[in-house]
Amino acid sequence: MKKALNYFGYIIAYGAWYLFSLLPLSVLYLFSDFLYFLVTHLVKYRHKVIWKNLKNSFPEKSDEELTQIEKDFYQYFCDYLVEMIKGMTMSEKQMRKRMTFSGTEKISECWENGQSCGVYLGHLGNYEWITSLPFWVSDKGQCCQIYHPLENEHFNKLSVDVRERQGALCIPMAESLRRIIDFKRKGKPIVIGYIADQVPFWNNIHHWLTFLNQDTPVLTGSERLIKKTGQAAFYGDVTRVSRGHYHCEMKLIAEDTSKYEDWQLTDIYFAELEKTIRRNPGIYLWSHNRWKRSHEEYNIRYNPENGRVDLRDINIIKKEKGLL
Repeated sequence: MKKALNYFGYIIAYGAWYLFSLLPLSVLYLFSDFLYFLVTHLVKYRHKVIWKNLKNSFPEKSDEELTQIEKDFYQYFCDYLVEMIKGMTMSEKQMRKRMTFSGTEKISECWENGQSCGVYLGHLGNYEWITSLPFWVSDKGQCCQIYHPLENEHFNKLSVDVRERQGALCIPMAESLRRIIDFKRKGKPIVIGYIADQVPFWNNIHHWLTFLNQDTPVLTGSERLIKKTGQAAFYGDVTRVSRGHYHCEMKLIAEDTSKYEDWQLTDIYFAELEKTIRRNPGIYLWSHNRWKRSHEEYNIRYNPENGRVDLRDINIIKKEKGLL
């Protein structure tokens, strides 16, 4: 029964998404403007998280400046939602006009030499439209992106189908190393996108750095994959040119990543991402609770002197240290 209901929900969602995507973006942006009014003035979507992130990231800015960034974010986020819907039926001509790239000739050059490439990206701009990269590179290789599968298999299929429309292949996170090695064995170079600015689980924290004025735990799996499989490392520097128009410059970080020390590539990536965000802070995903893990709590959880502690013990220790 549950499977039948899930499938029914998938059919409805697919049909609604498809019908909405047939509307011109000019019409969809009217819906975005209405949505902006709702989330800004009535719902105040995740305002506390957004405000905390902005306050901590830009202590030098006034409340008026931060308020404007928050408004810019809400406008961008509403536009992103309707642009994601539009992506379901956008033609190659439309996509080429609205999502442009530069620096892709270096990726094609790596492919000619049989080398695969890894591109660091962030939750910034229209990161869904980055899947149109196949239109801008040669046919010598395969474009891919790593993703986290949804629990509902039908809705997962829907999201994968939309993301693969432009020719880029979706690879589940758990299968990433095996699939990359398979391509290498077949002599097929790839370019794979890593959106690596998520929050790592406690047991996956191996490196901390200062990002946007804050002590930040970061994912290092992307760096390990890039090095292990001999990929050239790039950073995708995204700019919002105007409403509904984006540009991504592929900046080469390193062709031979084996020469870099552990976490050095990760440090470079976050330094570049911070530059991009500071250039246009309104198009970053501020609603994500990026800094919910603190170094102090990490030390409590993994300090041998504390032994094995459960959540109640952690809260007691945090209270004693004045962290609650």
